Parts: sequence; structure tokens; C-alpha cells
Amino acid sequence: MRSFSLVLLRRLLFRAAPGQQPREGRLTLYDQLPAHALTTLERLLLHSLSHEPLDAVRRKTVDTVCDLANNSMSRGRPWHALQAQTFTMTQTGEAGFRECAYRLFSGCPNLVMDLQTDAVLTVFRKGLQDSQSVEVRLAALRASVSYLTACDQHQLSQSLSLLYPMLDTLPSLSNIHLKSFLSSLTPLCSSHPNLFVPHMNALLSFLRGLIMPSVDSGPTPTVAKPFPGTSSSFTFPPGGSGNRTPDDSDEVAEDEEKELVRKAALEFMVSLTEAKPTLAKRSEGWTAAMVRASLEGMGELPEDTLDSWLEADPSEDAQDENYPHVYEQSLDRVACALGGKAVLPPAFQYIPSMLANYDWRLRHAGLMAIAAIAEGTSKVMQMELGKVVDLVTPMFKDAHPRVRYAACQCVGQLCTDLEEIIQDRYHEQLFAALIPTLEAPEPRVHSHAAAALINFCEGVERDTLVPYLDPIVERLLKMLNPGAEDGKVVKGYVQEQAITTLAMVADASETTFAKHYNSIMPLLLNVLRNANSSDHYKLRAKAMECAGLIAIAVGRNVFRADANTLTELLIKIQNSPVDPSDTMLPTFLIATWAKICQALGTEFEPFLPVVMPPLLNAASAKADVSVYDDEDDVGEMKEGWETISMDGQIVGIRTSTIDEKCQAFDTLVVYCATLSGRFAPYLTQSLELSLPALKFYFHDGVREAASRLIPLLFSCGKNSGTLTSQMVAASFLQLIHSIRAETDPSFLSSLYRALADGLRVVGIPALTPDLQAALIEATKHQLQTLADKRKRRAESPEDDREELALLEEVEEFALEDMEKLLKMLDGQHPLLVAVSSVRDLGFNQWDSEEERDNDC
Repeated sequence: MRSFSLVLLRRLLFRAAPGQQPREGRLTLYDQLPAHALTTLERLLLHSLSHEPLDAVRRKTVDTVCDLANNSMSRGRPWHALQAQTFTMTQTGEAGFRECAYRLFSGCPNLVMDLQTDAVLTVFRKGLQDSQSVEVRLAALRASVSYLTACDQHQLSQSLSLLYPMLDTLPSLSNIHLKSFLSSLTPLCSSHPNLFVPHMNALLSFLRGLIMPSVDSGPTPTVAKPFPGTSSSFTFPPGGSGNRTPDDSDEVAEDEEKELVRKAALEFMVSLTEAKPTLAKRSEGWTAAMVRASLEGMGELPEDTLDSWLEADPSEDAQDENYPHVYEQSLDRVACALGGKAVLPPAFQYIPSMLANYDWRLRHAGLMAIAAIAEGTSKVMQMELGKVVDLVTPMFKDAHPRVRYAACQCVGQLCTDLEEIIQDRYHEQLFAALIPTLEAPEPRVHSHAAAALINFCEGVERDTLVPYLDPIVERLLKMLNPGAEDGKVVKGYVQEQAITTLAMVADASETTFAKHYNSIMPLLLNVLRNANSSDHYKLRAKAMECAGLIAIAVGRNVFRADANTLTELLIKIQNSPVDPSDTMLPTFLIATWAKICQALGTEFEPFLPVVMPPLLNAASAKADVSVYDDEDDVGEMKEGWETISMDGQIVGIRTSTIDEKCQAFDTLVVYCATLSGRFAPYLTQSLELSLPALKFYFHDGVREAASRLIPLLFSCGKNSGTLTSQMVAASFLQLIHSIRAETDPSFLSSLYRALADGLRVVGIPALTPDLQAALIEATKHQLQTLADKRKRRAESPEDDREELALLEEVEEFALEDMEKLLKMLDGQHPLLVAVSSVRDLGFNQWDSEEERDNDC
């Protein structure tokens, strides 16, 4: 009961009163309590802290006290008695009370921030060196992390010595505790990586032994084969893993603990690397250890699961839980943080021998490793891309299906991360590997080969693709045809993938695809007629998308014969009773109508009365929002919902609704751009939706589409004679208000472009003197804001230069669009000098050759 009371108090004390809006001033139960009631509450909680006999209840007290203390202090009410009692509790003989004291320091670092640094460090060191309780040491470690994170620069410089006792807690720990200690330290890697500079060698010596799997052979715990230059430097599975019996539960538990420690140690190293790449580069052996550990981990797949893997639907594969995602993601993160010069040499010390290994898991891991590092190392990898392609393409003939699957994944990822480069240079080798794989006997393999072709087509020139079009389409049609030669029914996910790939091939090959039109469009129309059961909803959606893309590719003259049939089927589907489980239908319907509009051009006008009512309804949707007071209230989020932090509250948003709203605005852009004056009947409604959408902060895509739509609506109105001066003035006024209020430089650029494009349509005189004055004031405000930001950055030399360079690049686009608009108004506008001055405040330069290498 005491525990429940504490949880209830914590939940209710700072909850806003019912009916309050997120942006209103929040009055909570705490704010309405009189001072004497607060004093009584504080006294009762202090009594619970010092007298509660049960550890579990006392920890609930700590959580509640921390919430109360943090909120009280933020409202200007100190709690000196808590500070004094917490220090007293660190001296008690009972470990449970000492642990709670450090938990309090961790949850409420403000208790010590105004005290002398030496006194604070003495207390924390004592907890870190507590010889009686590992729980006290863990709580003290978390308190130390909270303290260092909250320190200002002066306090931090005086607290550097605290890192020594913090790190000294690690070596003596057993695996059951080590994970918690490492995980507690990891946030400090991200927030204050420089604290670890003096400790890199010691950390590497300690962590390297944790991140490698234990094996019995080899001269050290981490080297199964001591000579990497020979056939293989890996042995899988780690020693002894295949001989367990049901009675070996202790050994199994110990292995699981080791694996958790291994992942926690690797996460520590990767987080520190991401936070301070130059630190990792300067620490000899650091990068090589992370790469080696990630490669080792990626090869640890369950061995005897092929049959179930082959039968599983990729979207529902339960075995995916056994895949070593952590290691693959770690390798990806390291590559993105350090670049090719640092990562490729240690990676390719092992990858070639992995691809030649007798164990299929190692060959699989080698291919997936190339895919994982491609993004971060692309600038350097492209210089040796021929060698990489020569390593990968033979793997398409591997005896094991999962290796061939990994080869498809690898090529697909390379086509994305080295887009256009690999397609241009090595299309012959890649097509020679991918096209035959479309006929692989295993559905999962030939389906994934089709998926890899999508990535290939996204970066391929039309003339490069055309010679291969016939064999690709022939094999994709075989995959799509449910009447398979051996009598087996084609799996649904294979048909869905075949249709998706056909769509992308059509899009890439453009009018050349026309010769295959009569073979494919009837199949798609047949799917739309008959795929009405819930099992086929995804197939139907993919068929819609494919039909629309093919229509665009072949052009209106070829498509016109089937246009009425396709639109009638879409209208029938649109007017059918809605199945709430078919979440894909609204999105794909909107997108397909937009593609048909692009294909038919002005001939699409008769269909506007059919498509516009649901489209305007989707565009007018309000954000479906739930407001929570704290993370405990969120619970398990429903599918299609996400949370963001806004004005100190946690806001849950139904993303499916706003994604559909974004797509509706994108489609309005297509209709208006394609139909111009013929879109006039919907001009007023579209403009009324677009202007407030400029401030739809829940989705950037909605705002971007609205900013593009406004000048297109001006053009529509001008061409049809339906644009009024009131519409123009209201639109310009909303754009100017949005410019002044905007904090995102990327969207600020879009707003200036929208205003400039609108002026090109209606003419400069449409910007009245009052509007022009408001625009100049808004521009002055933005210039001052950008100048202040750049000055602050110049005063923080420790900030990540690469991140700041990207920020300034985005700001530069805003300054360019601002400059263009000012020149439209007056070629010698006085504010042009101010734009140049703000631009000169930037420091988008690299300090050293070494930091430039981060790009590679």
C-alpha cells in the first residue's frame, strides 16, 4: 500500500488539470497546494526516506522525492532539509540507505550543484569505493554521471579527477553487474567525450577483452586463429556452444550475461566514437577493435534454421529476433562516424577471408558487413569499387540460400550508397549476377533479387537499363504469374515484390517500356478486379502503384486505351465499404490518382469531381494528438503513433493521419501544376487549406508542400481569371508572418522561395507598401537571429565542426533565397549588405586536414 501511494502521488502531483491545452499555462495539483501542505508533504517523504524498512518501497520514495525536488526547485522553492538528509544518508551503516542517497543525487543533481566541488567529489568517491555493496557503487556511478552532465565548464574542469574512481569500479565486477555499470557510463560518452581523453588506452585494454566472443583455441581469449593472413581469422560458433544439455542452465545464464556485457561494452565504444571521432582515430587499436568485434558478432547466426527461414514471410520472420542486429548497426555507426580511411583497412583485413570461409554464416556476415559500411565509407570505397564488386558478385552462385540472399542485400545497399557510380561503371557485372538470381529456386532469394533491382534502377540511366529490359521483365512476369510450372502457389510477398520492381523498372526505362505494356497492364487490372480479400490488400495497393507508374512511363497515347478501365476500378475501390484494417488503401489511392493525372495531363480534368472531395478531406485533417504529463503515462504506444516533446510535455501523434495529410498536399501540388487554370474550381478551398498549413508544425512535409502550392494556385487563378487581390494579399501576409516566426532555416528558405515565386506570377506591385514593410521587418529579424546563432557558435570551439558546417550550409540556402527576393524588390536594397555580413560570420571551414577526413 505504501508503494502504491508513492506511485499515485508521483503521478498526480504534477499532472495538469483536465481540459488544459498543451500551450496553456499549466496549473497542477502541486501549484494549488498551500505552503503548509507542501511542508507537511516534504516532511512525510523525508521520514519515509529515513525510516522505510523495505528497499523496494524506499526506492519508490526516491523516485517521488526526485520528482518533487526537481519541480519544486524549478518553481523557486528550495528543499534544504532534503540536501542535508541525503548527505547524512551517505554516512549510514546500512547499504540500502546509502544506495538511496546516491539515487537521490542521480535523480536530482541540483542538490549538489551549488556546493563546493571538493566536498561533492569526496562524497561521490566514497560511494564509488564502497566495499560492502555493488548497488551503492552503481548508484554512486549514476550520480557521478548526472553531476558531470549538469556541470558548467568551470565545475567540469575541477571534476576531471572523478573519472578515475568511476572507471575503477569496472574491473572488479562480475558479468551480472558489469552491463549496468557500462550502460550507466555510456550517456557520458555522448555528452562529454573529452572527459575520457586521458583514459583511452586503459579503456581499450579493458574493453577489448569484453567485446570479443570467448573461444578456447588461440593464444588469447579473443583470437581463435592467430594469423589473420591465412584462410580465416574466425571460428564459429564460439567454443563449446553446440554441446549443451538441458541441465546446463547455469552455463547458459552465464553465456547470456557475457553476451549482454559484450553488447554494452561495444555500445560504450561506439557511442564515444560517434561523439568524438577524432579521439577514436588518434587511439591506436580502438577502431580495429570495434570493427573486429562487430564482424565477429555478425557471424553468430543460428545454424539449423534454414527450412523455417525459407518458409517464412520476410515481413513476419520470427527468426529475425535471432539476427545479430546490434553488431551490424554498430559497424554501420562506426563507418558513418569515422569514414572510409579509418574503417575500410581493418574491415577488409578480414572480409575477404570471411567470404572464402567454409562456414556459410561467415560468408553471410562478410557480405552484410560490406552493405553496413557502404554508406559511411562511400567516398573512399568508390576508389576501390571494382575490387569490392569482384568480391561480391561470385557470391550470387553460393550453395547456401542465405548467402545469396545476403549478396542481393549487399548489391542493393551498394546501389543506394554509391548511387549512379556503381550503376554506371559496373552494370554489366551486376546485371549478370542479379538477373539469373531472379530465377533462384528459393522464393526469399529471388524476391530479394527483385528488391535489389529497385535500388539499382533508382540510380541507373535509361540507356544503361534498356538492353537488359527484356530478360528482367520476362523473369518478373514469371514471379508474378500464380500458375507456377511446378504447381506450387506463388507466395504473396513474391508477387508484391515483383509488381513493385516492375513499377520501378518502368519508371527508369520510361517510354521504352511501352513494348511490355500489353503484357503487364492486363495483369494489374485483373489484380485490381479480384484482389479484394484482406490477404490481398497489400498486393492490390502495389498493383495500383505499378499501374500508375507504368502509365507515366509509357505516356498518355499508350495508356489512354486503359485509362477509363483503370479509373473505373479505382472509383469502385474508393466507393467500397472501408475496412479499417486496410491501412494502405487511402495512401495508395491518393498516390495512384496523382500518377494518372501526370500520365493524362489536362485529360484528367473530368475526374476531379471524383478525386477532390476525399483529397480535400485528407488535406484538412487535424493532427490526432494525445498529451501526457510524463513518460509513465505513455505506456505502450499504439501502432501508427509516435511521441515528441513539446513545451515540456510529451505529445503523442497519430502519424498515419498526418502522413496522409502530407500526401494529400503533395497531390494537390501535382493536380495544380498539371492542370493549371483547369484546377480553378478548387482554388479557393485549396488556398484556405494551404495558408494555415504553413504553420502545421507536426509534419515538415505538409509545410513544404503548402509553400510550393501557394504560387501554383496563384498561377491557376491568374490563368483562369479567378484570382482576387484579397487572395493575394492574404497569402502574402501569411507568408510574411510565417517568415518572421520561423526557426528552421531549411523551411525559411522555402518560405522566401514561395514568396518570390508568387511575386513572379502576380507582379511586384501586388506587394503593397504595408506588406513590403512587414517583409523587411521580418527579414531584419531573421538576419539578426542568424547572426546571433553564428556568433554563439564562434564562442563554442568545442562543438562538432562537421555538424556546425551542415547547419551553416542549410542557413546559406536561406540567405541565398532571402538575397534573391531582396534583389527582386530592389537591386541595391540596403539589406543586401546585412545578408553579406551575416554570411561572413560563418566558419564553414575545416581546421585541419585530419578533420576533413571525417567526410571520407
